[in-house]
Amino acid sequence: MKSNLKRPQILFVTVKLTGLRYTVSGEVEAPGTNTLFQDRVNIFEAIANAGEIPITGDRKDILIIRQYPQGQKIHHLDITREDVMSSPYYYIQPNDIIYVKPLPQKSWGTGETGMQTLTTIATIITLGTTTLLLIDRL
Repeated sequence: MKSNLKRPQILFVTVKLTGLRYTVSGEVEAPGTNTLFQDRVNIFEAIANAGEIPITGDRKDILIIRQYPQGQKIHHLDITREDVMSSPYYYIQPNDIIYVKPLPQKSWGTGETGMQTLTTIATIITLGTTTLLLIDRL
């Protein structure tokens, strides 16, 4: 048998790894589509690769939109609970969409934290009271 290679001991093999592709959107530092070259990726790893959830993100109601043969289904996940690790949605699947909702106070525009919300409400009440007192004096 004749070989066309001059030096058959130098061979190259190209291996292409398939990754787990998913999308993270909403209240995360770096939303977008990510690919991790691992067999299994849990929800914490997926969110960490999207830059983590800022203080304005709702960790108690994260949506996982998963593809099924019948269509898409939305699943809710509370990552503040210890039993999240026993959830069937703890490990993400290819093409999952993870949506981190904003906290209600961010949606209302009253502040990012409870203290900021309280300060905003107190400012509005003080402004209203001051306006009423000034009108009453005129």
